[in-house]
Amino acid sequence: MTGKHDGLTLLHFDAHPDLYDELDGDRYSHACPFARIMEEGKVARLVQFGIRTMTPHQRAQAERFGVEVHEAREGVVSMPSIDGPVYVTIDIDVLDPAFAPGMSHHEPGGWSTRQLLDALAAIGRSDAVVVGADIVEINPERDINGLTAMVGAKLVKELLELVGVSSS
Repeated sequence: MTGKHDGLTLLHFDAHPDLYDELDGDRYSHACPFARIMEEGKVARLVQFGIRTMTPHQRAQAERFGVEVHEAREGVVSMPSIDGPVYVTIDIDVLDPAFAPGMSHHEPGGWSTRQLLDALAAIGRSDAVVVGADIVEINPERDINGLTAMVGAKLVKELLELVGVSSS
């Protein structure tokens, strides 16, 4: 891979591994992006946290691509050694719906907000250089009292600090 961020590590926080080869005949479904990214060699390393819905097909895909999967049932895991450029992607459903009800796909048994904030803090203490980040899947129509919106805003603040943008 050649490009602006050679050796990029992708840290993915999600309930779902999004590694399907295809879903309902669509290779570009929301359930398939990481299979495409890994196939095309867009990142050197994919590390996933909070996963709790892996199918046998997705397990095979993770093995095929060398994805480092840390399932939610493992509890809080230490951040692996990371150096070089990092992109952080957060699907809000990494959190248990009790902490963020405004999501499209409720998956009980997820992380707490504190666990996710601690994981982001661990990235900040590492030698990683965070070059970008995103948060996806917040669904305002399912939110209760703006709870997910508040959590999302807090996560944006933490991500901005990781990429070196002052949020004040």
